[in-house]
Amino acid sequence: MDLARAPVPGRGGAQMAGGFREITSGLRFPEGPVALSDGSVLVVEIQRGTLTRVAPDGTTSVVAECGGGPNGAAVGPDGAIYVCNNGGFTWGTRRGLTAPGHQPPDYIGGRIQRVTLDGEVTDLYTEVDGHPLRGPNDIVFDADGGFWFTDLGKVRSRDIDHGGLYYATADGSSIVEVVHPLVTANGVGLSPDGSRVYVAETSTGRLWYWEIEGPGRVRRDPDPPLALHGVTLLHGFPGYQTLDSLAVDAAGNVCVATLYTGAISVVSPDGELLDVVRPPEHDIWVTNICFGGPDLRTAYVTSSGRGVLYAAEWDRPGLPLQFTA
Repeated sequence: MDLARAPVPGRGGAQMAGGFREITSGLRFPEGPVALSDGSVLVVEIQRGTLTRVAPDGTTSVVAECGGGPNGAAVGPDGAIYVCNNGGFTWGTRRGLTAPGHQPPDYIGGRIQRVTLDGEVTDLYTEVDGHPLRGPNDIVFDADGGFWFTDLGKVRSRDIDHGGLYYATADGSSIVEVVHPLVTANGVGLSPDGSRVYVAETSTGRLWYWEIEGPGRVRRDPDPPLALHGVTLLHGFPGYQTLDSLAVDAAGNVCVATLYTGAISVVSPDGELLDVVRPPEHDIWVTNICFGGPDLRTAYVTSSGRGVLYAAEWDRPGLPLQFTA
């Protein structure tokens, strides 16, 4: 199958090195891919409530039953997998694609979970400063061994939670609210030198960043306009394009899943849209990307609405994760 690329005005763009190939299908809304050193890929299955391993030959096995709605995942300094659990969704089908909905009747509350590869699940954090986590979504570890994560909130029939950006330690001893409120905070990532933290807002279609001053600390504007917290807009997507999770490549480009467009959009550190890369089967719920392989030039992309995990050879190596398993 050939890779589909959308034209980017003013740029020829670099062609990806190879087309998408389907690794496996039949997953129940996969997200949060983590490429492991043995060639397998971990994904969460949000609808199923599991952390699942996908072998190179496409066979799958459940690593752990997380319950609720496991969403984002990352390898911690101790080799365990740290999972953002959004607490669960209602589910529906739209034009043949699985789609998440509102806060469900059996909502378990948001939480950060520590999951071992032998299946042990521990709830590490469920609140910050007395405020319950609502819908933790995406997570990235820094060089100090702590992690940044987003909380998208939950949607109900008549109201919606504010989201935010948080920082916590892997040992369960400290969690801080860094930025609040945000509007449906989703993907999170760090620049290669660790000086920026990027956040994608789903409903606004905006990709933001803050300058990092230390673990869990961002630069603040001493006289901020309204409630912008010293934030800088990297890129605003026109039209009806909403954003999901993201990864950063070795050049510092932000590769963000772009919903409804059904693509991975590649944005430079200066905010220029470099590429729009689509899987061969149109899926408005293209939700996440990670990089793996010996040279970090294999991109793993979750096509959640279709239940598919893809791989593609990328023309730019990915940013190495702080920790591997």
